[in-house]
Amino acid sequence: MTILILGLALFLGVHSTRILAAPFRAAQVAAHPGRWKGLYSVLSAVGLGLIIWGWIQFRPMAPQLYDPPPWGRHAAMGLVWVAFVLLAGSNGPVGRIKATVRHPMLLGTILWSAGHLLANGDQASALLFGAFLVWAVADLISALRRGEPAPVVTKPIADVIAVVAGSALYAVFVFVLHRLLFGVSPLG
Repeated sequence: MTILILGLALFLGVHSTRILAAPFRAAQVAAHPGRWKGLYSVLSAVGLGLIIWGWIQFRPMAPQLYDPPPWGRHAAMGLVWVAFVLLAGSNGPVGRIKATVRHPMLLGTILWSAGHLLANGDQASALLFGAFLVWAVADLISALRRGEPAPVVTKPIADVIAVVAGSALYAVFVFVLHRLLFGVSPLG
């Protein structure tokens, strides 16, 4: 459990600098943009690696905290698919998805983590997905409070690309990568 917590603290801590220390982050980006991006990327990658390793190590012995609802796995499949589409729509040109949602990656993270909380009731999963859910909600609130204008649609085809790319990545993840990376098939 310690490895998982360390990974979450590192990964989510780095991703929380804009929420908790915006002036510090802005000063670092302005003074040394390359160094900031490099350090941010390295710490994020190490944190993500620790999260995956910690979850895989802790999950087999993690106590069950609650029984997921019988429909939880089905709801998770739908929520995670939408999350993949939002993730695919978060980068690149602005389509209606990005213009309407404004922060598709954060909303996708919220749906991904909520879906996994509906499908898993063990302590390892509750810790992992609960932490991401709390962080994503806090980051979304912080982003909305900044009052940045909504992006303007520049390429409506971006939505088609997001749905196709998100759906394709979702299929690969569900049918191959999830079991390969995490030892668990979302199909049961």
